[in-house]
Amino acid sequence: MLACVRTAAVYGIEAIAVHVEVDVSHGLPSFAMVGLPDTGIRESRDRIRSAIRNSGFEFPPHRITVNLSPADVRKEGASFDLPIALGVLAAGGLLRRREVDDILLIGALSLDGGIQPTRGVLPVAAAARRGGYRGLLLPVDNQCEAAAVHGLALYGVRNLPDAVNALNDPGQFRNPVRMETIAPREDGSVPDFADVHGQFLARRALEIAAAGGHNTLLVGPPGAGKTMMARRLAGVLPRLTPDEAVEVTTVHSVAGLIPPGAGLLTSRPFRAPHHTVSDVALVGGGSIPRPGEISLAHHGVLFLDEMPEFSRHALEVLRQPLEEGIVRIARAARTATFPAGFMLVGAMNPCPCGYAGTDVRPCRCTPQQVDRYTARLSGPLRDRIDLAVSVAALPPRDLAGDAGGEASSPIRERVVAARCRQLQRDGMLNSKLEGRRLRARVRLDAAARRLLEHAVSRLTLSARAFDRVLRVSRTIADLAQSEAVSVEHLGEALQFRGNR
Repeated sequence: MLACVRTAAVYGIEAIAVHVEVDVSHGLPSFAMVGLPDTGIRESRDRIRSAIRNSGFEFPPHRITVNLSPADVRKEGASFDLPIALGVLAAGGLLRRREVDDILLIGALSLDGGIQPTRGVLPVAAAARRGGYRGLLLPVDNQCEAAAVHGLALYGVRNLPDAVNALNDPGQFRNPVRMETIAPREDGSVPDFADVHGQFLARRALEIAAAGGHNTLLVGPPGAGKTMMARRLAGVLPRLTPDEAVEVTTVHSVAGLIPPGAGLLTSRPFRAPHHTVSDVALVGGGSIPRPGEISLAHHGVLFLDEMPEFSRHALEVLRQPLEEGIVRIARAARTATFPAGFMLVGAMNPCPCGYAGTDVRPCRCTPQQVDRYTARLSGPLRDRIDLAVSVAALPPRDLAGDAGGEASSPIRERVVAARCRQLQRDGMLNSKLEGRRLRARVRLDAAARRLLEHAVSRLTLSARAFDRVLRVSRTIADLAQSEAVSVEHLGEALQFRGNR
């Protein structure tokens, strides 16, 4: 007897429809799988057998062959447990239909027949909607995540008997979830800029960076507050738009970082990997590609503390994603593309000991040691950083004072207003402007042009750095609610270009 059900395999952030064909025939009892299953799927045979028996069903004592089609797509993960188990039961006559072609199935099984949540549900739901499927049968803990895809019936099940009943009588088990009933997940632990004392120049640089989506480098001694300020940057960014929320949730779903029962993510991500991170963990990859830290920071902030301590290769692979906003990971069979539209914030010391140019303690580093330390950030990578700011050590009177700095709320209001001006004018943030559109948005008068020409000669700016100065000056003008870019706006932008 032959049965066929439908499921999906996730590759990158896309899902590919997979046909699960189960043939139960007379012969010596065996359980064979074909169609490029990985080791995890092959090991699911014992799990599926136990789940079927412990759910009160009879496991067929015959020869069972499972074919996962298309055969040229590698399949991996426990999400194939449920479709294979239901295919076995359908071939044994326990389902009314042996051909379940209008509902996509996904879920992992435990030995007692319970259905566990799985990763990648959101791209699977999107694939089901694109493929014209009527519904998606999935673990009940993944329902809120899949509800982001409209026009798709969701059948949330807790165990294998529920799944059988849902397929035999879909009207009884349908449990629709509407997005408006899902409370957004709030993170009340986002720190506030009001805790930061002093550091007006660094706070101003981070406000400009947030308003225009610019990359920033903070340079200062240990304890100056670089990490403290960077961790507060996500709190002044606007909430994710619905489309951005779907993109961010999709990446986190593929990575398996969505908690059970959670819906769309609404807060901007903030990722701060340790400096021992590998280039694959940072950018993404693997035999079956997974998103890295830069994709998990999509539409948010990637913070690299002690930036020169990261491996040179890990830093250099950031150059292409910083320019293009995507990561392409090529494998023999196909290429996976991950989004990587993030704001980079780096922090570093001025020298190996950290105290060069400060009054905190004398610096004992030789000029050669300082040069080797600062050279760990290559010129091409520094060229892709829009703002560089020196963060000085705070004097004791500022540390002991009770009055903090400006809170995050008014900063967020200015950032949101500046971003709205950019989106209404160009449909994108200033950090993405280039070519003729950038020149059209930054028209300089004679005084500003003379200042820029002098700066290009004095600072030896490259063509890329020249454009970045124009973008930052445009953002400063937007924060000042000015249509024109004046010499004051350009001068402030050049100030943040010279601290490198």
